[in-house]
Amino acid sequence: MGFALQKEAEKFTYGHYLSWDDGERWELIDGEAYNMTPAPNTGHQLISMELAVQFKTQLKEKSCQVISAPFDVRLPLGKEREEDIENVVQPDIVIVCDAKKLDKKGCLGAPDMIIEILSPFTARKDRKEKFFLYERVGVKEYWLVMPEEKLVEVFRLGPGGKYGRPEIYCETDNVQVEVLNEVVIDLNAVFGSETLISK
Repeated sequence: MGFALQKEAEKFTYGHYLSWDDGERWELIDGEAYNMTPAPNTGHQLISMELAVQFKTQLKEKSCQVISAPFDVRLPLGKEREEDIENVVQPDIVIVCDAKKLDKKGCLGAPDMIIEILSPFTARKDRKEKFFLYERVGVKEYWLVMPEEKLVEVFRLGPGGKYGRPEIYCETDNVQVEVLNEVVIDLNAVFGSETLISK
């Protein structure tokens, strides 16, 4: 999909999304297309892998699935036809405990938990557009991981379906995952994974 196509259409849908074959990754939020280029850097990928491993290890006896990007999550806002869905995202990590939401194309409906690892390129979208989208569709727990600051902001869905004030954790903390009973994430190992990168 080129930029001309972006400007010509007022809204894009999952139907349009499926027709794009340009070798690039895209997300749709309220019908607006966001290019996912450039690819994540090494530090981002190491953090993502360490998080996924910790979740997967602790959830191995449970029905929840831990899936890393690239992985399409289609988020309908009502009962629209699948091809008319205007929200398709590729979070860094998703955790889905309802197997009925998973199919060969990805996830249809809100995951139980989403983790986004911030970069200068994605931070605004993750903090604003995605924040309000995930809140609106009912993602129970949303993590924003900040590699440079070695911090994690945790938002949990509260009464009225709104995210409350974030809980903030640093690299020396262990985080109890409220939406997943008994899962605890060691942030020292998560942020320590970046030390493997040669300067």
